[in-house]
Amino acid sequence: MSLVHNEQTKLLATGLNTIAAFIIIGVVTPVTAVSFGIANAPKPTAVAVFFAGVWLCTGFGIHWIARRVLRSLKP
Repeated sequence: MSLVHNEQTKLLATGLNTIAAFIIIGVVTPVTAVSFGIANAPKPTAVAVFFAGVWLCTGFGIHWIARRVLRSLKP
């Protein structure tokens, strides 16, 4: 039974980590566009910077949860 539990745990952690990566990419892409001066990049207003920070923290938080899930693996 522990092999099934371990595989389900790894699958959950992988899914959470993938969601976290997409969130972080969604933050990094506009920041990179602004830093390179791309014409259609979003304007770096205070609200946009605040929400980018919120999404970045959310991505890191989900990644942290995925790492915590992996601690429940059974030997």
